[in-house]
Amino acid sequence: NSFRVDLPARLLRRGVHPVFHSSLLRVHVANDDRLFPGRAETQVADFGEDGAEWAVERVLSHKGKGLAAVFEIKWKAGDIT
Repeated sequence: NSFRVDLPARLLRRGVHPVFHSSLLRVHVANDDRLFPGRAETQVADFGEDGAEWAVERVLSHKGKGLAAVFEIKWKAGDIT
């Protein structure tokens, strides 16, 4: 029981196969733009493309160091990640 999904061209160029088993699929629930403003697909997934920059308002906290460092960022768009 597999389904063919219409994927964006950028995912097909990255080699994502458009056929998925039914156990991997979920019902799509759109984000609420009032709760999560300014969401773009490039914020969620790394497509290996350079050029996208995001304005940081400030660094709220961090832990670890070197390659293991993790930062909590407040973006100018208002999101905190």
